[in-house]
Amino acid sequence: MVAMTLQRTHLSAMRSSHTQSGLFDDTTTCLVDDALGRIDYRAGFLSADTAATAFAALYRDVPWQGERRRMYEREVDTLRLLASYALDSALPLVIAALAPHVAAQASAPFTHVGLNLYRDEHDSVAPHNDHIEDLQPGQPIALVSLGATREMVIRAKQPPRRVLRLDLDAGSLLVMSYATQLHYDHGIPKLRTPTGPRISLAFRVRRAAVQTRRY
Repeated sequence: MVAMTLQRTHLSAMRSSHTQSGLFDDTTTCLVDDALGRIDYRAGFLSADTAATAFAALYRDVPWQGERRRMYEREVDTLRLLASYALDSALPLVIAALAPHVAAQASAPFTHVGLNLYRDEHDSVAPHNDHIEDLQPGQPIALVSLGATREMVIRAKQPPRRVLRLDLDAGSLLVMSYATQLHYDHGIPKLRTPTGPRISLAFRVRRAAVQTRRY
């Protein structure tokens, strides 16, 4: 029922101007735009009500899974839960509603979305860049945030080591160009104070040869 409410809101928004109060907002801030890449942050990409509805539906309905990964010569549990979808497959209504608008905002033909559930302040992801070998060269990555606000740390790999510390609010959209994955790492650090759950949706364009890869 919650997801159906979101779908109706989505259809209504498609008939209205994006500058009106509703599903989408038009406030975009360019954080970086140079030879190392471009990073745009759009606060209020989703309205507060829509972001809350989307979070509740995904938190409840997505088949979240844990994963073990190789790190420092041993296997460890990933400190968050994961899910993924090909965008040409059967999708939760929330993702089906969001995907075309994220693609339009980022000007990218996204093929997949990876979801991360940070359950509390203890869940995190270490600094990393996306798997370049999986991505279609020249295409951006777009990240929609839902739920609790979490800080993302974006750090240049080479001197001068520019560091951006960005609070990713519920309903926000972060768009990182392909080049940023070559020149920056990004991560979500643990917190020392209690916080609620957060869901991120990372939209990517995958190379045809790796389109069956999970997460």
